[in-house]
Amino acid sequence: MRKRPNVVAGFAAFAWLLIIGVPLYALVNTAIQPQSKYTDGGPVSIPSAVTLDNFRTVIHSGFLHYVGNTVLVAALTVAIVLLLGVPISYAVVRGRGRLSGGVFRLFLVGLAIPSQAVIIPLFLIINRLGLYDSLWGIVLPTAAFALPVSVLVLSGGMRDISASLYEAMALDGARPARVLVDLVIPLSRSSIATTCVFTALQAWNGFLFPLVMTQSNDTKVVSLGLYNFVSEYGADVPALLAAVLMSAVPILIVYLFARRALVMGLMGTGGK
Repeated sequence: MRKRPNVVAGFAAFAWLLIIGVPLYALVNTAIQPQSKYTDGGPVSIPSAVTLDNFRTVIHSGFLHYVGNTVLVAALTVAIVLLLGVPISYAVVRGRGRLSGGVFRLFLVGLAIPSQAVIIPLFLIINRLGLYDSLWGIVLPTAAFALPVSVLVLSGGMRDISASLYEAMALDGARPARVLVDLVIPLSRSSIATTCVFTALQAWNGFLFPLVMTQSNDTKVVSLGLYNFVSEYGADVPALLAAVLMSAVPILIVYLFARRALVMGLMGTGGK
């Protein structure tokens, strides 16, 4: 039997496409126009002149160094979160004592603490550790604030794994470490991918920690590097948007590779 077309859903999808597509078109449209021309016809008009000089300006300003710093910060943050979050979540799911439940509640409390409320103690700790104006001064606080959500997502994915699989591994004489490596991690790929994308986005878009914990050009990240195109006398809008476009490409690539696992993880089917 032929299914009736869902006109309402089609219209809603088209409207959503416009909501997403129009700002993206305006971003690209402005980034490829000269600074003297980008205001002539409005942000959604057909460009009267096309140039790549804005991207050259961004590259020559040292912006790629900031992108490299941000990639390093995101990679280190994801590695720390996975290194700590996976075993913690496994202990929370498989633990039978009060300690595991208390640890899980402690991480849930962490969801309610905004980074702005503890930025001064964090600054003092980072300064005392000698990590001020270093990338580690960004990585460690970002990983700490990403852990609560990561543990929540990972533990949800691990709870989807059938108890009979755990029992089968136990009957084979597998120790907890082997169960984690051979069973839990392979069947939690979706929740792990969700955690990776979420943590990478949080590290990539972070502004408060880079602003407070760093000050030199060598440790600048993308979110601070965008200010190079803004001065007290005005802003180079086409170059600024070209920098925004370049900064969005790496995280978009990560999303494209992990989109299926990300959707499954967000739907709560990480272990199936």
